[in-house]
Amino acid sequence: MFDIITFGSATKDIFLRTRENAVVSVDEFKTGEGVCFPLGSKIKIDEIYFTSGGGGTNTAATFAKQGFSVAYCGKIGKDNAGDGVIKDLNHYGINSSLVSYTDKKPTNHSVVLDVPNKDRTILVYRGASDSHEKKDVDFEKLRASWFYLTSFSTHSKELFSELIDFALSANIKIMANPGKAQLRDEKIKEQLKRVDILLLNLEEASILTGIDFANEEEILKAVSCFGKEVVIVTKGVEGVIVYGKGKYYHSKPVFLDAVDRTGAGDSLGAGFLAEYMRSKDIRRAVQLGIANSTACLQKKGAKHGLLKKDEEFCAPSVEENDSL
Repeated sequence: MFDIITFGSATKDIFLRTRENAVVSVDEFKTGEGVCFPLGSKIKIDEIYFTSGGGGTNTAATFAKQGFSVAYCGKIGKDNAGDGVIKDLNHYGINSSLVSYTDKKPTNHSVVLDVPNKDRTILVYRGASDSHEKKDVDFEKLRASWFYLTSFSTHSKELFSELIDFALSANIKIMANPGKAQLRDEKIKEQLKRVDILLLNLEEASILTGIDFANEEEILKAVSCFGKEVVIVTKGVEGVIVYGKGKYYHSKPVFLDAVDRTGAGDSLGAGFLAEYMRSKDIRRAVQLGIANSTACLQKKGAKHGLLKKDEEFCAPSVEENDSL
């Protein structure tokens, strides 16, 4: 029996940095800017870096480094990238016996285009993880104290729901970090009231509650009825607001500078749960969650900066209030 099993995607991440680009203003883009490369040209890459990612394996790495017995359940391709995912899981001491394979789709890939002193753009290929289905999972082997469900694709949202039902029937506690595909499913919306801990960003909380993104206070009040024990809402560099045990907890990152923002949400959520599993102390869980995320962002990739058990860190301040 494991302390925790994580579910979600596994990816091969490729980080590219080049100075041969032009950031252009584009009104049609949500951000107002885009990265432009000349067609027909060869673009010099100044730096290239390979690692593994994906919400399922990223969160598993935190739990392993925090000293828990952890397994990852997901789907990868029968390819070199899939071999790399397994090698990385073994490196962190994460059990891979629940991983399924397919030769019909390659392993998921992400290509991160880093623009120095600006931001990044991520090209995402949703491959093998997109076809993860109930038939790929041996439910008899899902023995754990906790499940951690990260976002699933639209094609796998039924599995997300089935895992919640199974965990509830087996008395397994659940932390869920659903994506937009799950939040638009009415059945899953109802199930999210029964998970133990719910993690969302503010945009996702807006989708779940049906309240306009601009009405932040209304969103935060409405989302508190989801999650039986704790609801976490992240706000990027503005930190997090956590509701649990009848109180609201506010905290912000200690350091805002980041080498790479990949895995910020995964490291925060998994760090929070790692401490919560140990102590049930929400304040301490918030501190480890933010510290773990901050440490993650100081190194490239979503796993290399994660905190180890008993590693010292600069604890962020946490405000505790009876109301928002």
